[in-house]
Amino acid sequence: MLPQAIARYGEVATQCGGNPSSLHWAGRAARRALDDARDVVADHFGVEAGSVVFTSGGTEANSLAIQGWLHRQAPGTIVSTMIEHPSVLRPLERFAPVGDTPWRLVRIRPRPDGAIDAEEMIAAIDGSTRLVSIMAANNESGVLQPALEVARACRARDIAVHVDAVQLLGKVDAQILRDLAAEADFLTFSAHKIGGPKGVGGLIIRRGRTVEELAPGGGQERKRRSGTENVPGICAFAASLGVLDFPAVAAVRDRFEQQLIQALPDCTIIGADAPRLPNTSLFTVPGMEGETVLMQLDLAGFAVASGSACSSGARRPSHVLMAMGLKPEAARSAIRVSFGPEHDDADADALVEALVAVRERLQRMRGGAWGGSGV
Repeated sequence: MLPQAIARYGEVATQCGGNPSSLHWAGRAARRALDDARDVVADHFGVEAGSVVFTSGGTEANSLAIQGWLHRQAPGTIVSTMIEHPSVLRPLERFAPVGDTPWRLVRIRPRPDGAIDAEEMIAAIDGSTRLVSIMAANNESGVLQPALEVARACRARDIAVHVDAVQLLGKVDAQILRDLAAEADFLTFSAHKIGGPKGVGGLIIRRGRTVEELAPGGGQERKRRSGTENVPGICAFAASLGVLDFPAVAAVRDRFEQQLIQALPDCTIIGADAPRLPNTSLFTVPGMEGETVLMQLDLAGFAVASGSACSSGARRPSHVLMAMGLKPEAARSAIRVSFGPEHDDADADALVEALVAVRERLQRMRGGAWGGSGV
């Protein structure tokens, strides 16, 4: 967490420990802190405060948007993509599982560069469409998606659209986020992506749209998300908005990729030809399992991610990379690096040196034989 977020968390936790729904002085103090934080978040997104619903994170926010909206709709068509985060894919599949169902789920495949074709997605929308769901930026490749173009098309047709903006928050100019919030019916975000606390996120709901509570209870958050609000966490999130300068990170990321290709010419940068988040680099390392490289780099002090699914413990290739057309062998060799404002050129160079050392070590262990990239 950012120092500003930690300081604000501690301040609110010690001075505003009441339940914001209580009427006594302690509750009123917590309510004031919560309302102030809500105003800050709403201003950042350019929306009215009443449209902000705080949740336990991006996963709950995505589920509330999708399930909360679709539970109130007659069966019809849902349009989304093949590269959504599991917190979007799983709720969608609950409505449109494989087999006999009145719902139909249309999932658009990305182009080889990782971007969704906006025209193809818009063409899939028809009179039976109940919801369109698209991420603003992919969590693995970092490739920016045409969420604004799709959202505008949905608005013109009065079709509800959900934008998963969890990866976008803080990584691009704030006006881009406001433009998206102005067009989307539901827009989700998460605090820890910008140095805020884990376990805090939210959903922006356009005026006139309603969702069904996933867990009915005390009616907090205007009866859209029951449960006592995490006031210190929400205030810490508000304190972390606009602090980090992620766009400046792109220079470090670009230097890393240039050095990587020079040192290991057979590596492939995924999504290099598409607009991407400034901090994300996804690449394949031919002949090496991504998880093996991950463990070797971990021993060297680097924390990176592999291209295999990790949330379930299964070592299956990433559904995002497979949808982009990579072969399973190439997808399993993928490594994802997320740079932050705390990183500099020396960090980028050190990571390249570590990757070269890991490959040479594994090559000696295998007697010098390598397979193809399979990209």
